Amino acid sequence: MKNKKSLLAALVVLAGASVLSSCNKTKVTEKDGIEYTYIKEGSEKPANGEFLLYHLDIINADDSVIYSTSTQPVPGYLMANDSTPVNNGMDEIFMALRKGDSINFESTAQVIFGPNFPPFLNAEDQLKIRIGAIDIMTQEALMDYFSKAEEAENAKRAERAKALLVEDGKKIEEYAAANGLDVQKTENGLYYVIEEPGTGDAVTPGTTMNVNYAGYLIDGTLFDTSYEQIAKDNDRYNPQRPYEPLPVNVGMGQVIPGWDEGLMLLKKGSKAKFLIPSPLGYGENGAGGLIGPNAILIFDVEVTDVQK
Repeated sequence: MKNKKSLLAALVVLAGASVLSSCNKTKVTEKDGIEYTYIKEGSEKPANGEFLLYHLDIINADDSVIYSTSTQPVPGYLMANDSTPVNNGMDEIFMALRKGDSINFESTAQVIFGPNFPPFLNAEDQLKIRIGAIDIMTQEALMDYFSKAEEAENAKRAERAKALLVEDGKKIEEYAAANGLDVQKTENGLYYVIEEPGTGDAVTPGTTMNVNYAGYLIDGTLFDTSYEQIAKDNDRYNPQRPYEPLPVNVGMGQVIPGWDEGLMLLKKGSKAKFLIPSPLGYGENGAGGLIGPNAILIFDVEVTDVQK
């Protein structure tokens, strides 16, 4: 009996050692010589044509996360295909992933990204990589997954937009008060001042309005205009573009929501100022250049013509 207990204890110890070893197994890629460690090892490999979903974190030497799929609506994914060429060590690691794998390693930006590493990194910068393979899906299941993820993200975006309408509204009202503007507000949250009412019939969706404009950030920075002199006065002049009224089919989604709604309030000859909270402008994405994410926009507009 004593011998049996000793044998059982020995087997338990050996089994425990085996588990610990398998959870810290280290491999080295044939290409690039990347040494990577399995924190957890999975078992199910995707078949050709199936998709493997993974989480990925890239961390710099200061332990700051410079990229993470956790901030994205969906994780990363790749399609399994045995005929896909393996060009580097990163390809080796990703193409060998199995569901349940959790892998850590460190290497340089040059090795991880190849020659097209991000401009804010140097080739020899050391980066920490964390990869977790979380699921395997068919293409049909993946499309359904993405569709549901998009619905969930749109719902979250709508909730964020509601909060931003309130937050931006306070900033716009403070701006209006500081600049002596007697603003009105629509139910959707657009602030506006009609400086000259114009003449003619009210416009309907699909009406073409020709509009001159000057667009500013709330700090007064001009980002675009159809007026040549305003462009020159603000060092925004571009000799390659025409400076003339912009034709807009109003109410048809051709322009940002704040413009679509605001122009419907105007007539031929109208002059107005639109103060547009970010959800009615370019929203969370911004528009590149000067218009960053969640930017409040201010437009001076003039309707030069209306064509029904």
